[in-house]
Amino acid sequence: MKVLEYFSQLTQIPHCSHRSEKLKKFLIDFARMHGYDVQTDAAGNILASKGAPKLCLQAHYDMVCVGKAPDIVLHEEDGWWYAQDSSLGADNGIAIAMMMALMEEGVVCEYLFTADEEVGLIGANALQFPLQSRYMLNLDSEDEAEVYIGCAGGVDIFAQKIYETVSCEQDFYEITVSKLPGGHSGVEIHKDIPNAIKLFADYCADREVLVSFIEGGERINAIPVHCRAIVASRKELSSVRDIDVKKISGTYPVIRESENLLKLLREIPHGVLSWNEKLDIPDKSLNLATISLKEGICKIATSARAMDQEGLQSAEEKIKTLFTSFGYSVKSEGKYPAWEPEVNDFSKIVCEKMQEVYASCAYKAIHAGLECAVISDLYPDIKIASIGPNIRSPHSSHESVEIASVKKIYQVVKKIVNAIS
Repeated sequence: MKVLEYFSQLTQIPHCSHRSEKLKKFLIDFARMHGYDVQTDAAGNILASKGAPKLCLQAHYDMVCVGKAPDIVLHEEDGWWYAQDSSLGADNGIAIAMMMALMEEGVVCEYLFTADEEVGLIGANALQFPLQSRYMLNLDSEDEAEVYIGCAGGVDIFAQKIYETVSCEQDFYEITVSKLPGGHSGVEIHKDIPNAIKLFADYCADREVLVSFIEGGERINAIPVHCRAIVASRKELSSVRDIDVKKISGTYPVIRESENLLKLLREIPHGVLSWNEKLDIPDKSLNLATISLKEGICKIATSARAMDQEGLQSAEEKIKTLFTSFGYSVKSEGKYPAWEPEVNDFSKIVCEKMQEVYASCAYKAIHAGLECAVISDLYPDIKIASIGPNIRSPHSSHESVEIASVKKIYQVVKKIVNAIS
């Protein structure tokens, strides 16, 4: 199957967020080779088109690189594709492969490849292409037989404080939390996946440690897998489950307000703040994403999500107020709107074609930031829906995609293309 062949090829082209130039060039060359006009912009977005298209197919071409990625080695197990010790890039590489397969056939559509979705929807926010299409099919969803018509809005909140450091003559220990499962901070935030930063803070509770150094978390939209710290303690510290502790030589400056910092880390909300009964998904959530403490300078990154604008503002204010109360300066970045659910003529067509391949079809909303929200805001006259194959544990080294669902969703995409054209 061409889609699977193209995806395998894509895994060999590095395309981590912020470092996807090689794949950008590859896609531009591929589109031109197959007779498409190509436009690009300063953000790295690519628009390939021919003829008079009515439908735009859209996907992002960056990926979250975890573990050994971008050195990706595919392996198959029980009908699913995984990568060895790394993220897979099925999010959103399978979509790119589907679009390539259609382009090879010369299908008349607009093909919109957006840049750096995984690090704040950067490409989508910068879009200025004069799109011709009346409809857009986003291919970044992760459950077959479902049509997504709404998503959460989000905002990243960054806090910083400079702590006074002092010398210390106590014993020093290196604390390492590692090999946690990790996961997506939106679609998996309700699954009680352990947070490495939280585990570190909980371990230190009541142990009267003084903190010298912390490095925890991987990226803003992932539940932290790792956290490493250097602390001082009068009492002997020992390892416990998921936490490795070893005594180290030397002395290091520690922050005077260690108790203040550890209390903050325990109090920062992480997980679901409220549940949306109507949609049966989280309504508001917060992710404690990363922390860096070096030479007294502490930087903490969190992300908030909500299914409507009011909820997003509430979650953002909640975490900002907490940071301020602990003496941190705070700023917000990368805010994007919620895409509020709507069933329209296009989503009905998508669902009808889904039912021709599957026994059923369900309209859904997702507690994550799809580019659909931003694009809908920029192009209010374009009707949008989102579909995709079964992808599990994106943004982690456990990421996988079900091969059978890729084949079926590609059938659905082709039916939608034929129905619209």
